[in-house]
Amino acid sequence: MEVTPSNVAMLCSAARFLEMECDNVLGTHSLKPHIEKFLEGIRFWTWSELLEALKQCQDLISSKSYLAILDRIVDHLIERLLISPGITSPYTCSSNRSSFQFSCDTSSNNSWRNNCSGATWWFEHLVFLKIDLLDKVIRTMISHDFDHGVVSRFLFYYHNSSCLGAIHAEKIETTKVVINLLSLLDLRSISCKDLFNLNRIAISLKISTCCINKIESLIGPLLDQATIDYLLLPSPHGRVHAYDVDFVLRLIHIFFIGGSFELTLNRLKRVAKMMDLFLVEVAPDPNLKPCELEALITVLTDNARESHDQLYLAIDMYLKVHAGLSEKEKMSICYTLNHEKLSAELFRHLTRNLTFPSEAKPRAHVTRQNRMKTLLSENDHLKTFFDSMFRKSFKNIEVKEDDEKGIYDADELRGNLEGMQGGTQLGSVKKSGIHIMSNALYLPKLCS
Repeated sequence: MEVTPSNVAMLCSAARFLEMECDNVLGTHSLKPHIEKFLEGIRFWTWSELLEALKQCQDLISSKSYLAILDRIVDHLIERLLISPGITSPYTCSSNRSSFQFSCDTSSNNSWRNNCSGATWWFEHLVFLKIDLLDKVIRTMISHDFDHGVVSRFLFYYHNSSCLGAIHAEKIETTKVVINLLSLLDLRSISCKDLFNLNRIAISLKISTCCINKIESLIGPLLDQATIDYLLLPSPHGRVHAYDVDFVLRLIHIFFIGGSFELTLNRLKRVAKMMDLFLVEVAPDPNLKPCELEALITVLTDNARESHDQLYLAIDMYLKVHAGLSEKEKMSICYTLNHEKLSAELFRHLTRNLTFPSEAKPRAHVTRQNRMKTLLSENDHLKTFFDSMFRKSFKNIEVKEDDEKGIYDADELRGNLEGMQGGTQLGSVKKSGIHIMSNALYLPKLCS
């Protein structure tokens, strides 16, 4: 019989079963030389022929028999994926060394070329892989320096496709293997959003704690890429909280200590902004304990937050919902607030806020200091306005001195005006005899 890609795996299995892998005294000839000679042309096989041979190997492996041909097929399949998609088209005509043919019409061929020109065209072709063979194929891809980003996308695609219609035990096994394979990849190549979705599925399947810990170790270092929606995970069964606070705290601890990423200030600030939004979401939860809220606040260092406005809103909301807290508990929470990082509006609101303990409010001298700082900030535009008006008014005027009746140089006058600092400098200008010869400017009287 003729050896073809569609039967070579079956012949290898039969040769082993019938003990025809080598010549024997009974005159039985070995099939091995014929198979080896045929496999020399495996580089000429089409994509479809490789898939057909791989499917046969998978069916035969289920009988617990190992086939040496599997390694060669997997290696050539992955090498084919590493070259241009045009060469790996499943509709390429079969080589003369094989009798396997793949028939299709012209329209479907054009459609495939249009839809599968990218790096992910082969995803749907390998969904047939069973979980054991998937593990082998992915590990071989990694050893061949396959693009980790493409591999991670395929694993998520495979997981979503395989779990559709699968029984509970199969979903758990698939999820476990996918998590283990993802842990072999470079974290920079994995989508943070897909990891969060996989984590939700793993929790719903009640997967082992070991797997949950492993996927959280993948999510943690990527926390700065997440959004607030990712963190709003419902509380585990048996807990009365609205959201899973412990999950968020674990992720932040991993963010600080896990992974090989550099912990830059920008990354830290992105996480801080997201955490402040999370605090506002969980603050109305009547079952959230004061120690849990305090843990969420203090898990980040103070320099991570440029502003404490969101933090103030969260604490204010929490104190209103939890009116029965003791003064000690209230003070413990309020001490986490940095008054200097509050905006002027919220600072004024704090001074009048009856929800906060009086000891947690800023002192009188601090309040006056902040009011002065606010006044200067709000009127900073006046300085710019006066500077521009002075420059405009004195640009081309001549100034005479009373005693000498001389003419001041315009550049010298502009220099004097630029150096003025409030009323003292204006008084010195008057005493020196400099008179403004054009439009008079009137400074507003500062309120005490």
